[in-house]
Amino acid sequence: MMTIPKLSTYDAIYSAFEWNIPARYNIARDVCDRHAADESKIALIGDDAAGKPWKMTFRHVQKQANRLANLLVSLGLKRGDRVMLLMVQDPWVAIGHVACWKAGLVSLPCSVLFGPDAIAYRLAHADVRVVITDMANLPKIVEARAKAPTVEKVFLVDGAEPEAGSLGKAIEPANDAFATVDTGADDPAFFNFTSGTTGNPKGALQPHRSMLGHLPGAELIYEFFPQPGDVMWSPADWAWLAGLMDVLMPAWYHGVPVLTSRAMRFEPEAACALMARHQVRTALLTPTALRMMRQVKDPVGMGVKLRVVISGGEAVGKELHEWAGATLKTTINEAFGQTECNLVLGNCASVMPVRPGSLGRSVPGHVCAIVDDQGRELKAGEIGNIAVRSPDPVMMIEYWKNPQATKEKYIGEWLITGDLGMQDEDGYFWFHGRADDIITSSGYRIGPTEIEDALTRHPAVVMAAAVGVPDPVRTESIKAFLVLRKEFQGSAELAEEIRTSLRERLAKHEVPREIAFVDALPMTTTGKVLRRELRDAERAKAAATSGKS
Repeated sequence: MMTIPKLSTYDAIYSAFEWNIPARYNIARDVCDRHAADESKIALIGDDAAGKPWKMTFRHVQKQANRLANLLVSLGLKRGDRVMLLMVQDPWVAIGHVACWKAGLVSLPCSVLFGPDAIAYRLAHADVRVVITDMANLPKIVEARAKAPTVEKVFLVDGAEPEAGSLGKAIEPANDAFATVDTGADDPAFFNFTSGTTGNPKGALQPHRSMLGHLPGAELIYEFFPQPGDVMWSPADWAWLAGLMDVLMPAWYHGVPVLTSRAMRFEPEAACALMARHQVRTALLTPTALRMMRQVKDPVGMGVKLRVVISGGEAVGKELHEWAGATLKTTINEAFGQTECNLVLGNCASVMPVRPGSLGRSVPGHVCAIVDDQGRELKAGEIGNIAVRSPDPVMMIEYWKNPQATKEKYIGEWLITGDLGMQDEDGYFWFHGRADDIITSSGYRIGPTEIEDALTRHPAVVMAAAVGVPDPVRTESIKAFLVLRKEFQGSAELAEEIRTSLRERLAKHEVPREIAFVDALPMTTTGKVLRRELRDAERAKAAATSGKS
């Protein structure tokens, strides 16, 4: 049953919604135990190495999670202890989360894209006691473990080595029954690290109530999720909050099957084939993935039948919305959130007009606003900090071992996201970039999003990033970095053609003075463009040039 009322207008839904957060709550009961009574109910689907499809029931998930919970308790782990899960979209990641929650432990998903140093930092900072990983990632764990003295055991899901035992053999004698422990809604359940674009990443400790806090957003933005026949998929790594709490766990809360995919890179043709083969109807796809999918000629002809796509992390833009409607025959609902406070803004095309590029409106149950640096709410049309009023069920408990950063995350009752935006007269929020992505040029404060959207409208451009580079006259001038479609070659003539097209869409001061053609853009492991790396490289180049003059 949905937690949001299915009414005909956004305003009616927002006004009618009420939170129901019990004092005692454990995620595992809702995402696993209550579905396991039906021994045929499917939790996960996928393809094996030979391409043969497989299915896993909630009953199987429950039994394996119970065995793992019994093993972890037998090792002496107590409530609140941390267990790292280092794998791609492997069923054992999902089972591992459920097992930890059942035992009152804290699961810590970690991306396989990290190297040994990044993993070591997370192991040591979170005082991890047990790691569950696979053969592919064992060398990194062996190296990282030397810097993480709290790690006592390492288990492999696909083998055994002197440095790590077989998880399958370890749980084989364990009982497949386990009484899920009684936990408070505010007790810690899982642990996510921020993307760490500035300084060391911070560990956001998340409570059990976070599951309930995510539901209004998932249900609204996926167009009144669930609907009959829904199958969920996203290439987003389950190590990230979006993969875990925008995809996997909302689907399991509602008993909807989730498709797993172990691809290390997003290949648009393969992704469309996968969605068609497994009849995926609801998907989370980043703007980067959607732009890459534009190269697929006929997704619907391949059998893709998406009911709705949600997207976020970067602005989608008008052209992608139009492409999705014309080519994918579906709606893109943009959403907004962050590790510390997720799925708080969103769109739902069936009850509110979609305004391409908008983050949407406040999700029912959440109060969002644009505030200044003193926490004062700003008027419609003014640019300021996108903020969320506390308390809120989806908010983190704290930054682990960092009370100062936790304190600085708030201004009064407002959690400050670190993103700049504007709210229009109708309550829609518009992203203007990270606070540190704003370009200051000739007295203007310019967000990169609108520029990048205009750039990707040109038929030659697949991806774009706009940054401010040092300019002795303007403070900063705008430089655009472009990834082109395969059939185009970068040239001075093409750069001028693109710049001319921008003059029809952008204000004069927003048109990039420089355009550079690149093979790829620097990205975070969650698929966001790292404008900071481009900006820092340009500043270093300018400093070196200045030093020679």
